[in-house]
Amino acid sequence: MTRAAASGTVAPSIALALLALVVCAAFVRLGFWQWDRWHTAEAAWTSFARGADAAQPLAERRLEDVAKFQRVSVAGHLDGAHQFLLDNRSYHGRPGYEVLTPLVRADGRVLLVDRGWVPFTGSRAQLPDVALADDPLVVLTGRAADLPSAGLARGRAPPAAGPWPKVTSFPQPAELASALGRPLDARILLLDAQAPFGFVRDWQPPGMSPLRHLSYAIQWWCLAALVAVVWVVLTLRRSRQAGRP
Repeated sequence: MTRAAASGTVAPSIALALLALVVCAAFVRLGFWQWDRWHTAEAAWTSFARGADAAQPLAERRLEDVAKFQRVSVAGHLDGAHQFLLDNRSYHGRPGYEVLTPLVRADGRVLLVDRGWVPFTGSRAQLPDVALADDPLVVLTGRAADLPSAGLARGRAPPAAGPWPKVTSFPQPAELASALGRPLDARILLLDAQAPFGFVRDWQPPGMSPLRHLSYAIQWWCLAALVAVVWVVLTLRRSRQAGRP
């Protein structure tokens, strides 16, 4: 073999090895990312399952003071005059809103109650009817939860100006408090399915099943192994071809 031919063989081999290394590293990293998400999802789903226990009286505590998804009972007046409609919320593929209603407690503190999902009317100019007959004194039960999050800034919209109820999409607690004009608990109360004053409430653990994240992690690692095997096969084949007279 001439020196020119040898150098021509070495250069592609190095390039192929570097490409295989980069791709393998990326797939391995993606696998560990899904592995971490598996642990996070498993913890969230376990917390959701544990939260189904008997409701604890919230008493003087805030929703942030109890475990996430813990069922609690709380008394107060529902403020039907100042409600929010969470946009971009679907149920079985149908577009709609989730209704957030302030609950004013005896000490004056306020938390938002997610009364469930209502369907989109077909027109942004006509909002669904979520009115309450009055501001009743109630004792409600539900789960402490965080506001829905889009994960990215795209799709987020603070509460709209104008009359109530105000439409908003993936808002921050501070934005809701500002629109309401009074402090709010950072968490919301997911109203129990059997509780009164609600709409469609079929609460599910957040995100994908933990097993799906685990399966994705294994798939990424299998792809990394496949790339390594292909690189070894191609390298051996090149070596045999280079060794022939």
